Amino acid sequence: MPISHAVWTVSTEPKEISQGILPSEQMLEDMIVAQPRILSSEWMLIGRQVGTGHGGWIDLLAIAPDGTLVVVELKRGKTPREVVAQALDYASWIESLDPEDVAVIYSKFKPGQSLSQDFQAFFGQTLDDDTINENHQVVIVAATLDASSERIVNYLNDRGLAINVLFFQVFDNGDEQLLSRAWLIDPGEVQVQAASGSKSGDKEPWNGEFYVSFGADETRIWDEAVEYGFISGGGGSWYSNSLRMLEEGDRIWVNIPGKGFVGVGRVLGPRSAARDFQIDGSLALEKLKGGYHRHLVDDHDRSEYFVPVEWVHTVPEAQAVREVGMFGNQNTVCRPKTPKWRSTVDRLREKFEITT
Repeated sequence: MPISHAVWTVSTEPKEISQGILPSEQMLEDMIVAQPRILSSEWMLIGRQVGTGHGGWIDLLAIAPDGTLVVVELKRGKTPREVVAQALDYASWIESLDPEDVAVIYSKFKPGQSLSQDFQAFFGQTLDDDTINENHQVVIVAATLDASSERIVNYLNDRGLAINVLFFQVFDNGDEQLLSRAWLIDPGEVQVQAASGSKSGDKEPWNGEFYVSFGADETRIWDEAVEYGFISGGGGSWYSNSLRMLEEGDRIWVNIPGKGFVGVGRVLGPRSAARDFQIDGSLALEKLKGGYHRHLVDDHDRSEYFVPVEWVHTVPEAQAVREVGMFGNQNTVCRPKTPKWRSTVDRLREKFEITT
């Protein structure tokens, strides 16, 4: 349904702030480039007015920590159905890009700068050519969208296409204007759709096994995860959202990026925020020695989140299983639909001596 905000002053006599009009959608694009957090604090802009080679121009292009490309299309006065169709057309072009193409796009956006180096600085991790543009998302930015187009977007997302709408509204507050935004669909749900997909021609039915990326460092410690039975992710909603995919009884295969697979287990319950997660009746953060983003414990979006696990088999980091061709992904949790994931699980069953 259409999304509308109302903004009030906080006082003993609240006053409603009147709605305003943005001078132009071009100004909104300029604002996003100047402050990308208007879109997301966890995406890095890599392109603006990107030519598709067949007459189209993508307003903005961003990249997520796992290499997923995000097509951002502003409505710009087009009819709702036109903008949805155009965004999908651009996404079909994006799907064909290889890592070199993406690097060229960035070089035009940031002349003289390196995509890999800037990605490392922004996300604190290496950009993997094997995963860049493995998946993509589509974001439509609009003040309003008709009910029919909203139904189309919801339909496409429900059926595996990662697409969302970012609504914005402007409010006049004296001599300045304020901008608010709201998502049509929870961005975490759309992230899950993107993480579950793969490029055309490289898909197969999901095998029911979940992949987990466990970023073992001073922030979180693998030995503690084994001892107390959990996995975790945090530091931003992008890293914790996907933990919501897991339900009691799900089987997970855990990989430490850069080292290899270290365990397989069964999920015992839903995710919990760090401030609520308990171990043996006590708050987990009172027992654990790792950082687990303690300084963000009161930040809903950036807090660490935990999922309880019963381990079936684990190995120390030094004995992690890492072989050429094994599946890898920066998402904390995903349900891959690629032959590489099936073969990875088959190989891990052998190495961990899992018969079922």
